[in-house]
Amino acid sequence: MLTLPNLLTLSRIFAVPVLVALLWDSGWLGYICAFILYCTVGATDYLDGYLARSQGTVSKLGIFLDPIADKIMVASVIVMLIFTRDIESWHVIAAIVILLREIIVSGLREFLAGLSVSVPVSQLAKWKTAFQMVALGAMILAGAVDHGGWTDFAWVKMVGLVSLWLAAVLTMVTGWDYLRAGLKHMD
Repeated sequence: MLTLPNLLTLSRIFAVPVLVALLWDSGWLGYICAFILYCTVGATDYLDGYLARSQGTVSKLGIFLDPIADKIMVASVIVMLIFTRDIESWHVIAAIVILLREIIVSGLREFLAGLSVSVPVSQLAKWKTAFQMVALGAMILAGAVDHGGWTDFAWVKMVGLVSLWLAAVLTMVTGWDYLRAGLKHMD
């Protein structure tokens, strides 16, 4: 159970409180440290799956914890970016759409698992995740830009917001796909 991939997954979960603390009422240095931690955690997300598959150490614990670690991190970062007003105004809607989809799909997967029905991750859902990760990373970096007063890098926030909305649109499409697939198994 304590394989390297599982330890990497657990490290993502334990990194979330540190990430939240770095974003909580901090200046540009806190945001820079949060960005570095966020990128590191994102890399471990890829690395743990790669190592588990390549070493033949895929475990039930890893299969269980990996999506939970992802959702905890995404939800925590979104909540903090809204709290710090790095995501504000109409852009909060895109963030809420992403949060709602994560909750709904998690519940649907849990329900279907009880029926021994597996819902594979689609290629479009992988694109959604990529845009979502870029969006949140860019928004954290944009917080550093704002707090540091580096006006030459104001475009970072635009990258984050555009990616956030692209992720939200893909979230709705993939969420509907998962829901439609799940409805076939409900009475």
